[in-house]
Amino acid sequence: MSESHVQRLSTILLDAITDKDPLVQEQVCGALCALGESRPEEVLLACAEHLRQHEKLAHPYRTMILRAVETVVSSRIGELDKDVARTIILLASGEMTRAKELVCDWQQAASNVLVALGKRFVGKVMEEMLSKFQPGLLPHYFVVQTLANLSVSNVFGTVPFLTSILSTMLPMLSLAKHDSMRVVFCFALQRFSESTLEYLANLDQAPDPTVRKDAFATDTLSAYDILFHQWLQSREAKLRLAVVEALGPMSHLLPSEKLEEQLPKLLPGVLALYKKHAETVHTSKSLAQILEAAVSVGSRTLEVQLDSVLAALHAQVCVPVESSSPLVMSNQKEVLRCFTVLACCSPDRLLAFLLPKLDSSSERTRVGTLQVLRHLINAAAAQMEVKKPFILSSMKLPLLDTNSKVKRAVVQVISAMAHHGYLEQPGGEAMMEYVVQQCALPPESEPQKPCADSENLPADGVRAISISTLYLVSTTVDRMSDVLWPYLLEFLVPVRFTRALTPLCRSLVHLAQKRQEQDAGAFLIQYNGNVTLPSPYAITTRLLVVSSKPYLGDGRGAASLRLLSVLHRNIHPELGQRWATTIPLLLEHLDEYTEETLPQKEWEEKLLMFLRDTLAAVADNTWICQLSLEMCRQLPNYNETPQEKNFLYKCIGTTLGAASHKEVVRKHLQELLETARYQEETEREGLACCFGICAISHLDDTLAQLEDFVKSDVFRKSTGIFNIFKDRSENEADKVRSALVLCYGHVAARAPRELVQPRVESDIFRNMSQCFSTKVLGIKVETKDPTLRLSLVRSVCMASQAICGSAQGSAFHFSRKAELVVQMTEFIKAEPPDSLRTPIRKKAMLACTYLASLEPALEEQVQAELVHSCLHSVLAVLPEPTVEDGRQESLYLDTMQALKDLLTSLLQRDMTSQGLQRMVEHLSPWIKSPRGHERVRALGLSACLLQYFLEHLHVSAVVPFHNLGLLIGLFSPRCADLWPATRQEAVSCVYCLLYLQLGYEGFSRDYRDDVAEQLLALKDGLVHPDPAALFHSCHSIAQVIAKRLPPDQLISLLLTLFEGLGDPDKDCSRAATVMINCLLKERGHLLLEKVPELVSVLRAKLQETREEHVLQAAQHSVYLLASQHHAAVVSSLLGSPLPFDSHTGTLWRALAVEPGLTAQVLGLLLEKLSRDVPFKEGRAFLLSTTPDRVATLLPLAATCALYEVTSVPASGPAVLELYPQLFAALLLRVSCTVGVQLPRNLQAKERRSSGSSLGFRSLEPCSSAVDALQAVLLRGGNEDVVQRMELEGGWELLRTSAGHEEGVARLASAMAKFAGPRLPLVTKALFSTQSSVYDIQRVTSTAFLAELLSSNVVRDLMLLESLLDNLAARQKDSCASVRRLVLRGLANVATGSPDKEKMEFRAASIRLFGHLNKACRGDCEDVFLEQVVGGLAPLLLHLRDPQAPVTAACRFALRMCGPNLECEELAAVFQKHLQEGRSLHFGEFLNTTCKHLMHHFPDLLGRLVSTSLFYFKSSWEDVRAAAPMLTGFLVLHVEAEHRPQVDLEQLLAALQLLLKDPAPAVRAKAAETLGRLVKFA
Repeated sequence: MSESHVQRLSTILLDAITDKDPLVQEQVCGALCALGESRPEEVLLACAEHLRQHEKLAHPYRTMILRAVETVVSSRIGELDKDVARTIILLASGEMTRAKELVCDWQQAASNVLVALGKRFVGKVMEEMLSKFQPGLLPHYFVVQTLANLSVSNVFGTVPFLTSILSTMLPMLSLAKHDSMRVVFCFALQRFSESTLEYLANLDQAPDPTVRKDAFATDTLSAYDILFHQWLQSREAKLRLAVVEALGPMSHLLPSEKLEEQLPKLLPGVLALYKKHAETVHTSKSLAQILEAAVSVGSRTLEVQLDSVLAALHAQVCVPVESSSPLVMSNQKEVLRCFTVLACCSPDRLLAFLLPKLDSSSERTRVGTLQVLRHLINAAAAQMEVKKPFILSSMKLPLLDTNSKVKRAVVQVISAMAHHGYLEQPGGEAMMEYVVQQCALPPESEPQKPCADSENLPADGVRAISISTLYLVSTTVDRMSDVLWPYLLEFLVPVRFTRALTPLCRSLVHLAQKRQEQDAGAFLIQYNGNVTLPSPYAITTRLLVVSSKPYLGDGRGAASLRLLSVLHRNIHPELGQRWATTIPLLLEHLDEYTEETLPQKEWEEKLLMFLRDTLAAVADNTWICQLSLEMCRQLPNYNETPQEKNFLYKCIGTTLGAASHKEVVRKHLQELLETARYQEETEREGLACCFGICAISHLDDTLAQLEDFVKSDVFRKSTGIFNIFKDRSENEADKVRSALVLCYGHVAARAPRELVQPRVESDIFRNMSQCFSTKVLGIKVETKDPTLRLSLVRSVCMASQAICGSAQGSAFHFSRKAELVVQMTEFIKAEPPDSLRTPIRKKAMLACTYLASLEPALEEQVQAELVHSCLHSVLAVLPEPTVEDGRQESLYLDTMQALKDLLTSLLQRDMTSQGLQRMVEHLSPWIKSPRGHERVRALGLSACLLQYFLEHLHVSAVVPFHNLGLLIGLFSPRCADLWPATRQEAVSCVYCLLYLQLGYEGFSRDYRDDVAEQLLALKDGLVHPDPAALFHSCHSIAQVIAKRLPPDQLISLLLTLFEGLGDPDKDCSRAATVMINCLLKERGHLLLEKVPELVSVLRAKLQETREEHVLQAAQHSVYLLASQHHAAVVSSLLGSPLPFDSHTGTLWRALAVEPGLTAQVLGLLLEKLSRDVPFKEGRAFLLSTTPDRVATLLPLAATCALYEVTSVPASGPAVLELYPQLFAALLLRVSCTVGVQLPRNLQAKERRSSGSSLGFRSLEPCSSAVDALQAVLLRGGNEDVVQRMELEGGWELLRTSAGHEEGVARLASAMAKFAGPRLPLVTKALFSTQSSVYDIQRVTSTAFLAELLSSNVVRDLMLLESLLDNLAARQKDSCASVRRLVLRGLANVATGSPDKEKMEFRAASIRLFGHLNKACRGDCEDVFLEQVVGGLAPLLLHLRDPQAPVTAACRFALRMCGPNLECEELAAVFQKHLQEGRSLHFGEFLNTTCKHLMHHFPDLLGRLVSTSLFYFKSSWEDVRAAAPMLTGFLVLHVEAEHRPQVDLEQLLAALQLLLKDPAPAVRAKAAETLGRLVKFA
């Protein structure tokens, strides 16, 4: 790009700077800066030229240009030559000083340009500024400010000019009358002083090392006099602050004697500002500088002012500090800086002032004083060295303070003391004890942020800082090693320091390791009569017990174990090698878990194993006895932490088990029984565990000690006859007995099996029974205490399990078995059936599970009662609301598992299909329960039993599985249960049953059937399906069943499923329907002989319920049966009692669903209609002269059936197919039933049904035939015929002997008028009736044909000739009425024979373009690719189309056409960003798209830019904005060598026009794109 192009770009952007929209202005400035990054000098000169040419340009726009200039200068100053710099300096100077009044933004922007240039061209900038800084004249405000800022931005370049600047400026101070000028002069003096001090501090790097402070003294003093004596007295706060900020650095440049002279006035003057200003940081900063200056010159007058200074500073430090206020924090730092300065000159007076304030009643005073003290200990260590004892003694009162803020401040002071040797002094240990005490504070789970005026911080804040302090002091302060070791060991055992254990252990580990590094072979702990140190036994016990809850207290388990490992030599010399292996394994285990996931029992067992391993390694009975004694001593320490006490009991049992002195063991066991707190559940449990563990090695002694205790006075007192009537004493006695029962259970469970079995009945169960029940006046009384009951249940469970687990368990004959099972059953029954609060039933069922496997076998009645009670006790439990700790859910799951184990153990004793059936019969009522939670549980149990049965099935010969159909019929409908879990369990049951059938057929257990395996895939789809998917799955399940069900089981399955139609759960009923239909469809061909039975069952099921879905199910079932056995179904239905009830009618109507079947059924009914005579003649009375006509049953039933079938609209196609036959047959049926009576038995039914409300249709023969004829006409589409007959009374005429002929004539007339096309075939059917043996039928057909001749339709249909021939043939009929009607017909011949649209079009066109991708394959792919390239830019731009359908169409087209571009990255972008329904970040998408386009197809640049230029004139704002975006991104990502593809002049002209677009968004995008054209520079 040539220079003229850069200038043109700059000009275009500068012209656009006056845009009214802030966003556009921002984009223009950004574009200018981007252009300047590439070609800084051209852009800077263009900006300067623009400002010169547009003198009247408003200052906000000039400001923006100057800011862009500053940005370019700052980033590219190293590339500017002197001429350009000179030009910009003159420009900025002129802009800055053009207006005399202050226009801050504009003038500040110009000043910033000068400062930026001054970093490299300081001489030229200074020359320009000094030209406007003339003696005797007040300079421009921003000239002074620029000089000030320049002095600190380029110190070495500016300071040499300061003497001349100051000499010129000082006379100006008296000329400054306005506060604004005075403020800027103060600012300049401050900056000049700061830069001078920096220059003097770095003389070794300065260009002129001869500069001295004296050179500035006179000018500074002159300025000081004016600022302090005149301007500081101003009422203007802003000016006073400016003055005080200047006085601080100026004080360092004042002559020493003048500073000493001024201090008595200066210090009070500065201190007075604390009361005048809320923001005091500037005052404090200046005061610190003044104090430093005073101390540096050895001021004596400072001593006089010290009290007032200290008082003012202390007041400032006691102001409450808010972390959110930077100014207050900065002020605190400056105040503490002042104290540091004073400590260097007057430490005694400073401490004399501070330390008494530690006794102040004000919390803020105490905290502030402690903060100052900590600061002084750290910052003025040398001055405080000799004051250590004094300072330590002054801390006694703060150590007693209970305020949290004070505590935190005290800990911080102690931390500082530790680093500077204070704690090595007498009294230092008290400081460390204080820190440990704070570490032991209770932590806050979620500490709240304290309010500004709160009196107390959260305790956790104090604790956290104390923990941090203890660790840092232990690990980073070498001199503290001898202070802390072994002193910190004293805090390990006392309970009050429990919360501090983790930091204590960590610190001790570090200290011990450091000592080991110094002397590896020495004992770490040298007792030397130090009675305050804990013994090795105490340390071992304490650290082992607290490790049982390893994640409490920030991970005290790992910390305790590490400390144990380090102290191994002091614990016992033999433990080093063993612990080096075992403790790291424990630590690794902790690393694998968290507090939430750690298996607590497994962890405790690992610790006990560690203890056993330790005792084995020591192998010293005396040491072991001492350890057990210490453990017993520490038991009371854990009364408030029951779980840890429980673990300590286990440790005691483990230790006693390792002891060889039986007397010691018996003594400790006796003491434990006498001192245990039996009211505490965990203590009872711990005591029992202790006895159980001890019994592993000392079974006889343990049992003997338990029996002795039962006989002792202690036990008798608690269970005596008089105490039994006192509630409290009774409760206490129950708890004691409960603990003893538990002890026996644990002894049985843990002692060696071969030793337990001989004594289980004689000692253990006998003593448990005695403890459980008491005798009052010789009468055995069982307790109702739930705790004691639970203990007995658990102990029975443990003892039974022990028997089962022994080598002779299977042969053991347990005489108490039945008694215990009955007792457990009673316990289960006594539990509330609807809630689960205790584990009694769980443990009782577990006990029964173990008991069931023992001999002798249970009686059938006892077993049935047990199963019934267990099912009722568990399945009926109401679901609990969600509990946070999950204990309730865990209890339920454990109870359910116990029930499963019990049922499977009972099933195991009878592994036959009958045994399985009996189990399922127990579950059947629960499977069909109306309560969902009961169903899901019952199905889960069923699945478990079936799976167990399958896994343990052993078939020696191929035998039938007789009850397969019944079981599948029970489970399969539940595949559509309301509960998803129930559905899945039901599928599991069916799956197991099918594999059971395969097992009975002889297949091996590992055989996998492809058909049955399909159920597993279907099972996964039943979790959250919609109803349609659910029943589709049920159909698929039924298909699997149909393929694998033996033929002999089909009918039992169907009958069971028919029973399922009445299921209260409608979804299950519908599932039964789906499965019945599927089975009938798949296997119905096998059911011919069972059709009558199935039809009868369906009728019965319809009579039981009126549910709509049952009705539909029955209809579909009979339809499926009929589709395979239509003759059998029709015969079965015709055999139904007359009159047909509504249920039979429902089944008939089901046969009208499918036209092919309907046609077959209608054909059969027509056949049945003519198979028998329509009536039989007989005399009702002997004297009657005329015979009575009585209808025959089969034609009557067929007529009723025809009505039912043809009354269904779906029968229309079949009716049309058989229309002529149906019409003729029914018309003749009407004729031959006129005056015909019902049989006597049906007459009585007809009378009863007419008076009932059950919906029976009239059975009168003629009426039923007329109804059927009407139905045929309606289904045949001849509603007009029916209506005309209705209007003319034709139907009533048909029913009577007198009016029958007229009725037929009217019917023929209506047919001729409304149903002409039907007549050719109808007449053909009627022609064949002339040979009927019944006169009335010949009369009816002749009457119909004769009436037709009165209509012109016979000519139109060319029927005249055939009608005349037929009537002529009837002229000789034997019936006179026929002949008469023939003549009427001939007579009848004589008398009767004479822009949304535009949008939709666009969307459709674009979508069509996308679809063309599918059609263009092979030779036309290249042609289509060309079209895709041509349409790419329009499609991208119309993603911003205002019409949503068009946008969606563009997304679709781009996704479809993306692959045609043969660029995987681009296609992936389209697929990712343009999915339907996904929000689109257009800018990000377009940028990514253009990057890939220019990387893979750079030759398309010119074409794409040209296309986008066309859209610069789009009528839609968003599209116009998108077009320059596309252009800009293309240019951004293309390589420079492809620039010739773009007509830059055309593009610039177009963008220039867009900068005048009425839409701000369009103008902004145009400006942004102009900035990107720098790519071509």
